Amino acid sequence: MAFLGIDTGTSGTKTLLLSDGGEVLATAEFPHTILTPQPGWTEQHPEEWYKAAASATRAVLKKARAKPAGVRAIGLSGQMHGSVFLDAGGKVLRPALLWNDQRTAAQCVQIEEMAGGRAALIQMVSNPALTGFTAPKILWLRQHEPGNYEKCRQILLPKDYIRFRLTNEYASEVSDASGTLLLDVKTRAWHRALIASLGIDFALLPRVGEAQ
Repeated sequence: MAFLGIDTGTSGTKTLLLSDGGEVLATAEFPHTILTPQPGWTEQHPEEWYKAAASATRAVLKKARAKPAGVRAIGLSGQMHGSVFLDAGGKVLRPALLWNDQRTAAQCVQIEEMAGGRAALIQMVSNPALTGFTAPKILWLRQHEPGNYEKCRQILLPKDYIRFRLTNEYASEVSDASGTLLLDVKTRAWHRALIASLGIDFALLPRVGEAQ
């Protein structure tokens, strides 16, 4: 029996297979391509993450001579803040906007204004508006790609997209969600009042819970 870890990083996906006793049985890594369609913009194709996760998983199982049925649990981690926009059928609408994408400066200003100022926003979600966070990316999509925004039915973070592909479940956990600028960190739940004030449909966000 073994435990599998999958880390969806910026430069690549890494996997780790551990024994019941914590011994590292095998590791593997497959790279990702970073797209820069304009200066300051960084994007990736979520399908590439999934393919890398599948390839790296097969690699560690082969190295360790382990069977898939012997994997007792899978742990997920990954790059924060990135935005994966899905349609009603769970298909990706456009390349994901990454944590280091800088196109959303104007949306950060708008968010702080709509929240009642920077101090008010920090009181709500324990963070100021920064370009790397998810909320300004959602506003950017709504303002610059309204067609994709109209089709959007779910917004996921990178590691949560891998969870979705593995389980068909839309879900996140509080550590990742804290970087969206939409989570009330004190109550560990989505900040519904802020989400409403930003005009974001609450149904676009996955359920959020504690990491297990």
